Amino acid sequence: MINKDALNRAAFFAPLEGNEKAAYLFYQLSNTFIILYSAFLRIQTKTPLFFIALFIYILGNIVLIISTVDFAKPEQSGINKNGIYKISRNPMYIGYFIYFLGCVLLTHSILLLISLLVFQISAHWIILSEERWCVDKFGTDYINYMNIVKRYI
Repeated sequence: MINKDALNRAAFFAPLEGNEKAAYLFYQLSNTFIILYSAFLRIQTKTPLFFIALFIYILGNIVLIISTVDFAKPEQSGINKNGIYKISRNPMYIGYFIYFLGCVLLTHSILLLISLLVFQISAHWIILSEERWCVDKFGTDYINYMNIVKRYI
């Protein structure tokens, strides 16, 4: 499903500047904390919102799977413009947010919610560095892609 090139691209973080370096640290720490801490929490099934929370959790997984599959198939230029990338430049980050939000709602954990907020704020700074890197690397082609995707939002 994912080729070696896609794995290398997924592990790559764009060069960071200024506050983005601190954001990267918060991003990695919050991501790790959310994943590890979630493993020790209990899902709250006897709540009226359980099925909504479960739906959000499953939706996050679906978005992550679709965006990962589409990520592995960029155009020859190297830009992902196909599949879910036609409507979002950052569907993996959206997928992670929805997935982690589902975890928060399923467990009713305030600490997990705070960690999710830290994750999302720091992810914004990571996205800014990625956008800058893509503009530098792909130039006008990426700027045109950014403008096309903005129409869907």
